[in-house]
Amino acid sequence: MNTNQLSHRLERVASYAAGFHIVADIGSDHAYLPCYLCLKDDSLKAIAGEINEGPYQSALKQVRLSQLEDQIDVRKGSGLNVLHQGEEIDVLTIAGMGGPLIASILDEGKDKLMGVKRLVLQPNVASHAVRQWIMDHHYRIVAEDILEEDEKIYEVIVAEPSEAKVAYTETELWLGPILMQHQTSVFKKKWEHEKTSWKRVLKQVQLGNKSVELEEKQADLNRKIKMVEEAL
Repeated sequence: MNTNQLSHRLERVASYAAGFHIVADIGSDHAYLPCYLCLKDDSLKAIAGEINEGPYQSALKQVRLSQLEDQIDVRKGSGLNVLHQGEEIDVLTIAGMGGPLIASILDEGKDKLMGVKRLVLQPNVASHAVRQWIMDHHYRIVAEDILEEDEKIYEVIVAEPSEAKVAYTETELWLGPILMQHQTSVFKKKWEHEKTSWKRVLKQVQLGNKSVELEEKQADLNRKIKMVEEAL
């Protein structure tokens, strides 16, 4: 990968971060995303955050190679700790992590989100955990995307602050309120696969010795299978 040609996944994330002035990318993976955005817009400023020394050094190297030291500030630290209190940030991007980890990063750093106009989040798994956080913290989902790359399916969730708390149903939290409205072939493929997996697990659960725990597991699987069947 180079900074002029991102993966389709990161290109999709970048498309929702373009047009703003200051972008912070958390868990920046060689600073590919900030470099890509800054090469396309020389007025853009970006922060690339990395927690571990190796990726931090890789991000510094990539920024130097791209000659973007004046536009991109590479910082080492955990999650949103790389941001300064009251620092102006237009867009925050977090891509390529599990949904619960993204939610945890946002939760632990929510005092740094004041003034942030947009969150662009790309969970690799458990997107519902991200949507739950969005709903619980007075944000609303303004765009969603889904794509397949290298036999993996990814979702992109874009959220902006909301004065009123937005309530999403359980189905919307799992499948995505906007993705549900525009069901692409990739969306249907993902949820048919999930449904098949849940049915396979359900068969195994039904073969087990009866217990309260297994009965609860069976009820949960049946509920999710029904949820997907009704949505598709």
